[in-house]
Amino acid sequence: MGTVTKINRAKFSIGELVHHKLFNYRGVIVDVDHKFKATEEWYEQVARSRPPKNKPWYHVLVHNHEHLTYVAEQNLEPDDKNTPIIHPAIEHFFNKFVNGHYTRNKKSH
Repeated sequence: MGTVTKINRAKFSIGELVHHKLFNYRGVIVDVDHKFKATEEWYEQVARSRPPKNKPWYHVLVHNHEHLTYVAEQNLEPDDKNTPIIHPAIEHFFNKFVNGHYTRNKKSH
């Protein structure tokens, strides 16, 4: 039998609101990597809690800021506020906010 590659199932999906447990900010997920895809240098400098690289990581637009973060799944939890995220790039990724979840634009990015 051949080797089966197991893909990590992401807990969160694109358009879902999340809360960062360590840094206490809200955001919305714009992309999911099933494993860590940044550089080793970035990991050493930024990922101080040393989260696992073989678990999902997320690209998150941060509420009331202009930047995007890269966050390990273990540091996120569902956001229970169900209010829109304020971010200048929100319309680039999403076209609607319904029932606490964003809907992706139809156009490609």
